[in-house]
Amino acid sequence: MRFDPRFVKTVRKEFLAAEMDPMGKERAFLDNGAGTLVCRMSAEREQLARVDWSANVGNLFCESQGAEQTIREGRQAVADLLGAEGPENIVSGEAATSLLFSLSYAIGRDLTGEENVVTTGYEHYANVNPWVELGNSGKIEELRFADFDRETGEIDLAKLEELVDENTVVITATAASNVLGTRSDLKKIGKIAKSVGAYFVVDAVHHVAHGLTDVKDIGCDFLVFSGYKLFSRHGSFMYMSKKAMEELMPYKVLSSPSHGPEKWEWGTRDQAMFAAITGAVDYISWLGNPAAKSPPKPGAQRRARLVKALEDIEEYEAGLSELVLEGEGKVSGLKEIPGVTIYGPKDLSSAVGRDPTFSFKVEGKDDRELSKLLYDKYSLAIGAEDYFSRVPALYNQKTMLRATFVHYNTKVEALSLLKALNDVSKGKR
Repeated sequence: MRFDPRFVKTVRKEFLAAEMDPMGKERAFLDNGAGTLVCRMSAEREQLARVDWSANVGNLFCESQGAEQTIREGRQAVADLLGAEGPENIVSGEAATSLLFSLSYAIGRDLTGEENVVTTGYEHYANVNPWVELGNSGKIEELRFADFDRETGEIDLAKLEELVDENTVVITATAASNVLGTRSDLKKIGKIAKSVGAYFVVDAVHHVAHGLTDVKDIGCDFLVFSGYKLFSRHGSFMYMSKKAMEELMPYKVLSSPSHGPEKWEWGTRDQAMFAAITGAVDYISWLGNPAAKSPPKPGAQRRARLVKALEDIEEYEAGLSELVLEGEGKVSGLKEIPGVTIYGPKDLSSAVGRDPTFSFKVEGKDDRELSKLLYDKYSLAIGAEDYFSRVPALYNQKTMLRATFVHYNTKVEALSLLKALNDVSKGKR
């Protein structure tokens, strides 16, 4: 199945906010990097779980057992999404930031202060400050950043490897920059980590909605993503290898479990969060076979449909990316619009591809004012901020404009963005 215009129209019916904002204004939602729209299956599952299974776990009556079952199903859904060994490898948390801080503290408990951590230069601060904190508390000697090419947005892996030595305890990388759209070659970085016995941590928050994620193929020890970047609600999940889960000791209360994902989780789990992510995963698996008369069974069958769906999503989004960069007919792409500076990969030539994320500046225009103009006049919702990333400052910018597409966005919406920016560049308002 390929995403043709007719099927995309069907897809958009699964997102109640795809066509208009809460005030009834028709618009194109292109701020998906800050949080995607919520799909119907996720919202409906959350509502049911919030009402029906509101009791705490650990008791014998049906509400309690229903909450436990909902949580188990959510862990299994995430495991299927990530290609993990099983639900026992999935830890939940309030946010990717909190999970990464919890992880860094656990790793830091056994360090001597002589170790170092290596990461990329285009990380979100959620995957920077947890490791900075280890340095501030004397747990590591240094946090080392592998710089990236300012023109192409790509990391030089040879230079990254030069930063790694026998004292490197963690190598961590984003799957894709939330500003540049650059994808990291995770398999190669994972091999570098294994060569020195370092933990490999992946921040997949920005990328998880844009293509297939396979933790076993990547070879990572940890991988984190957030539900609200995957057509669901707030709340985050982390894959942990069984070995890492058991050998590390997180900070926890005395009576909480000493093994498994519960060992890492603080406080009572929100069963509705697990129901919501199950709904989002089932929605994506539906994309893998929309003609199926019944949902797939958890495990191998659902994983197979997820793989198909995410491969189709990646192919469709690559087409949108090419359109945004190159334009069509008399409509210039971002690369050619006078006065527009685009940051990150200018094409799709990278072997690992790029995410459909486009950050740019328009000469002589204030980012916030232009974002408002694009919404008020052209009905385009795009961001104008620093996106909690190191990247804007490295280009000597406080903010950037950013448009991020996902699979429910259309070719018409991409062309609308290009036409608007062409107007702005010509002084039309």
